Amino acid sequence: MTTPPISPLPRRVVVVGAGLAGLRTVAELRGQGFDGDITVVSAEHLAPYDRPPLTKELFSRPEPLWLANEGYGELSALADHVLLGHRATALQADDDGARLTITGGSGEVAGDVVVLAVGARPIVPPGWQDARSLHDAEDAAHLREHLVPGSRLVIVGGGWIGAELATVAAQRDVAVTVVEAEPAPLAQVLGPEVSTRMLPWYAEHGVSLHTGVPVTGVSSAGARLADGTELPADVVVAAIGVRPNTEWLGGALPLTARHAVPVDLAGRVAGGPASVRAVGDCADRTSPRDGVLPGAHWDGALNHPAAVAAGLLGDAAAPADPAPYVFSTQLGRELTVVGTPRVDSEVVLRGDPQAGPWTALYVHRTPAGAVLQAGFTVDRPRDVGALRKALSAPAHPTIDIAAAADPAIQLRKTLTPR
Repeated sequence: MTTPPISPLPRRVVVVGAGLAGLRTVAELRGQGFDGDITVVSAEHLAPYDRPPLTKELFSRPEPLWLANEGYGELSALADHVLLGHRATALQADDDGARLTITGGSGEVAGDVVVLAVGARPIVPPGWQDARSLHDAEDAAHLREHLVPGSRLVIVGGGWIGAELATVAAQRDVAVTVVEAEPAPLAQVLGPEVSTRMLPWYAEHGVSLHTGVPVTGVSSAGARLADGTELPADVVVAAIGVRPNTEWLGGALPLTARHAVPVDLAGRVAGGPASVRAVGDCADRTSPRDGVLPGAHWDGALNHPAAVAAGLLGDAAAPADPAPYVFSTQLGRELTVVGTPRVDSEVVLRGDPQAGPWTALYVHRTPAGAVLQAGFTVDRPRDVGALRKALSAPAHPTIDIAAAADPAIQLRKTLTPR
């Protein structure tokens, strides 16, 4: 990955976006000693809030969970200028500085460095104007109003958001149907051997599940499937993925195939100007260990800003490269994914998926031994710490497969660093 030249230490930093990644970037800059000017520009009118509770606590938490109250810092106290309700519409940048065109106010904001933390938005196919999303506080408020006991909900997509929404809606006595175009929920993430073990969970919790068939249309009356099935609904929610909020860049920066900004571990843009960084859901960062890691996960927005701030302030140390980490509460279970599962990996199970807590280990056999690539845990938190430590090392560890398959043996004792 080619990175731009290192520029002098900045005195003016503009952060675009006031979600978790934006707030954490500002907090890390201040925490690491930056005493220059910070401006934050955010299209949202609200102060920074946490997004996972929008699904996990949709009905139990009617107000946003403000990040300031969770110990992440008060944006107005950390930044010199906070421009909420101002949308960035264009970027001009070279190695010496950057300038944003924004809505409202003077119309322009300039800095030595601009950090893009603009996040992503749900994908809603053309013609699906009657579908809702669950991405921000406004979406959550709408769903709380309309998902009353006895109402009918169709969720298009059985990924993390779809499954979490199905869980809380079914608990509210909403009639929930999930439609997943793949053979099983999360099949593209976890592979067929693991994802098919999740199929019974839906019926256990009163959720109807249609798999292997896409939705071809959405109307105010419900959804239509490719096989002709009509699913009546009071609310249809599209939960089929997100797209980075980068279209406004208009060619100012290179983008990856999913329209994200390609960056290194310090947030520097590959092939881009030295005055721009990107972090969080809008960035795809390249790990020397794992390759390209797409954004769109909470843990990346939480942790990547520390390396971005350190790089901006001249820290020459190698940036941290934590293993990708995803957690979810759904269908009565606590799930985590550590690392990047590959569908062609060998899967080693720790514990019986039919009987209780279990872990799936994704292993690649090499002439030098079996190498652990990722892990997926179901109600087995004791394995999570070992996975995060081992998979965040500079190289993936080797694994004693026979020992790892025994859930009575501590996972860390089956792993050897390389």
